[in-house]
Amino acid sequence: MTIAEEYSLWAKNLQVQDISEKSIKTLKFLFKDICGIIISAKNEDYIKSLVKTYKGSGNFISIGHKRDFDLFSSAIIAGTAAHGEDFDDTFEGNPMHVGATMIPTMLAAAQKFNLSGDQILKGLAIGSELICRLALVAPTAMHKQCFHPTAVCGTFGAAAGLASVLNLSDKQITSSLGIAGSFTSGIIEYLAEGTWTKRVHPGWSANSGMNAALMAQSGFVGPRTVFEGDHGFFKAFAISHIKRDFSHLTDKLGDRWEIENLAFKPYACGTMAQPFVDCAIQLREKVSDLTTIKSIKAKVGEGTVHRLWEPRSEKNKPSTPYSAKFSVPYCVAVTLIKGGAGLEEFNETNIMDKNILKLASLIDYEIDPNDEYPENYTGTLILETFDGKILEARQPCFRGGKKQPLTQKDFDNKFIKNLEYAQLDTEQKKKVEEFTNTIFDKPDFSKINLF
Repeated sequence: MTIAEEYSLWAKNLQVQDISEKSIKTLKFLFKDICGIIISAKNEDYIKSLVKTYKGSGNFISIGHKRDFDLFSSAIIAGTAAHGEDFDDTFEGNPMHVGATMIPTMLAAAQKFNLSGDQILKGLAIGSELICRLALVAPTAMHKQCFHPTAVCGTFGAAAGLASVLNLSDKQITSSLGIAGSFTSGIIEYLAEGTWTKRVHPGWSANSGMNAALMAQSGFVGPRTVFEGDHGFFKAFAISHIKRDFSHLTDKLGDRWEIENLAFKPYACGTMAQPFVDCAIQLREKVSDLTTIKSIKAKVGEGTVHRLWEPRSEKNKPSTPYSAKFSVPYCVAVTLIKGGAGLEEFNETNIMDKNILKLASLIDYEIDPNDEYPENYTGTLILETFDGKILEARQPCFRGGKKQPLTQKDFDNKFIKNLEYAQLDTEQKKKVEEFTNTIFDKPDFSKINLF
């Protein structure tokens, strides 16, 4: 039995009552968090461009917008919005964004196929679990091969999640995964100048995964050895010198749930930048006059340098607000000056602010051979003032992850702030919250038919 066959058989037979309580709690948080993030981006230029592209294609809601879209464009728009500000969940063990693909997939599919709350929950669990497990097979190998793991793995999750709730046979689910391997895509050249392509990756993965599932439902056949084959996914999308451990994909399925290790971001920036934002907040409390700062040194994991620190010209002076989200110098500087790294901190005004850019130019890095990345995301900043004073701040883990989870209050505040950022009125906010709180009990899309 191949890996895809084994996973598909498990997915076919899984019952909602088999999903762990902690996983269900995590998925409830995930659904609400992602919906809030999607709506927060409704007025952004990149979303407006997609709405213009697909408006009038169908009669489904893409959350935050009118009933103007078909199955696929509904998910493309929502997935792009979910990931567009890099405020969405991540996976500890190897950075992977799960909700930005899986939530839009199930939101679109629920409307098309009239899915029940249990079906939505099952599809989310199966697809999300597969994405998380794919992240563990060869950590960092996809990034080093110049692919975006969220993009290339998300397609499999969308395919498995949808196929599992459309009453496909285990052989058809296997084919959906095989087809997904040929549909998946997403390179990381966006890093060069902060362009928009990374944003669309999860939406495109949702679209591609749903197409794979529907083709398999109609009898189209895909390769059973899509993961481990001589010409399979990991041969194509993961750099060869990093060892693969395929046991992660099927070991203890149903007994060990990797989705329990999803982490939720407190800041609207890249995953590995988050601990350094926490460090900057600590230092801000210790330095009353930022003009006294001579230098700041960050201790980093080697695997983060090419995304968060180089090229230095772009990272010290980001060319776009989006590029700034993947610059530790900018994230630290804006936090020291503004007090945080939320949605408001990444805009055209701030990336041109002379004080922020001057401070960013004082921030450098050194590779720490003992850094735990990718198993653990940590941050250390060492600040020196002109009078020789040395201050150090350390964040020992990803705040929002398993070692330091966000509180219910943190979640609620983030959700409400995201809706406020989108300028929803009180009644709209109430209906969106009701929709997200009851999705696994009684889905009611009329509550989000607001715009």
